[in-house]
Amino acid sequence: MDSAGSRTKRKLLRVALKIFADRGYAGASVQAIVDAARVTKPTLYYYFGSKAGLYQALLDWANDERLRLMREAAGRSASLPRQLVEVLAAIFDFIDGNRELMRLAFATPFSARGEVPREINYLKKAGRNFEFFHGLIRRGRDRGELSSRFTSLELATGLYGMMTIRVMAFLVRPERPPTRRDAESVVRLFLKGAAGPKG
Repeated sequence: MDSAGSRTKRKLLRVALKIFADRGYAGASVQAIVDAARVTKPTLYYYFGSKAGLYQALLDWANDERLRLMREAAGRSASLPRQLVEVLAAIFDFIDGNRELMRLAFATPFSARGEVPREINYLKKAGRNFEFFHGLIRRGRDRGELSSRFTSLELATGLYGMMTIRVMAFLVRPERPPTRRDAESVVRLFLKGAAGPKG
């Protein structure tokens, strides 16, 4: 794609994100998107095929970028605790800089029937991202860095859940973005537990 086409595509994505985030999928008309982007409807259809294709492109970008960042972050260390901190910190940083995109991504799987088109596929790439995370946990468990009392899936779900709650808190209350310190705290709680001497 030439640079002008690339700029047009990015502009459509940026404008559509704002409109989808403000109005929801059903409330966001193609006309409103092309008017705000100052392009024609055929331009939108050329790049994305449809409004649903444009929405899907945003969800795909959210998941693809998070996977890219997780892979990069995990590659910065060989030790599981450091990998987990780096991965969570990278996700938190991405979400802090892309709050509207993540609001959209989080809302999509919980939308009411008919609120988004049936062809929208969020779970495939979201599941792929979780499996990358699960792979880190599984390898750590296999090396004896995590307890064998739990399956790797139980361990991955526990930590992923802790991370997700922190993200959801930010999506609801943006005045407190998640930080590296939060990533360290979540990983420490996961690895060390909360039980006291009598626990």
